[in-house]
Amino acid sequence: MHARCLLRAAEKEPMHIKNQKDFFAGLLFIVAGLGFAFGASGYTVGEAARMGPGYFPLLLGILLAILGGIMVFKSLVVETLSGERIGAWAFKPLVCVIGANLLFGILLGGVARLGIPPMGLIVAVYALTIVAARASAQFKWREVLVLATLLAAGSWATFVWALGLAIRVWPDWPGA
Repeated sequence: MHARCLLRAAEKEPMHIKNQKDFFAGLLFIVAGLGFAFGASGYTVGEAARMGPGYFPLLLGILLAILGGIMVFKSLVVETLSGERIGAWAFKPLVCVIGANLLFGILLGGVARLGIPPMGLIVAVYALTIVAARASAQFKWREVLVLATLLAAGSWATFVWALGLAIRVWPDWPGA
């Protein structure tokens, strides 16, 4: 009898998303997790004692998808005060951050087809930092240049000096 009452209540009242931010974040986690798990399935997985190259990405993908499922479930069940609605798209930060990453890749490696030579790690890090910082309403040149300098020095120290990676640090100067 009690089950019938619950079924009738469920039929009358459709399920509502109680927290939009968690719902869509959970969906994103599920999609990313399943994507990683699917991508890892092309590699040898192995077993816990002898892990193959696909073991760790598969495990992380599954865990990420499970975490996303928990987030989606909680967003449908747990009531929040404000409902955590998703606001309007913030196009300037979106374009600045994605553009900064694309610019970093182009400047670091160059694009031979377009005649863009590699500019090196230092120039690429400065460009990345400046373009990404333009996404903020509180952009201040002095702070951004200090941050860019610290990031460039840290990147050089980590990747070139400590790890010894063969990354172009500076562009080829004309006549050099």
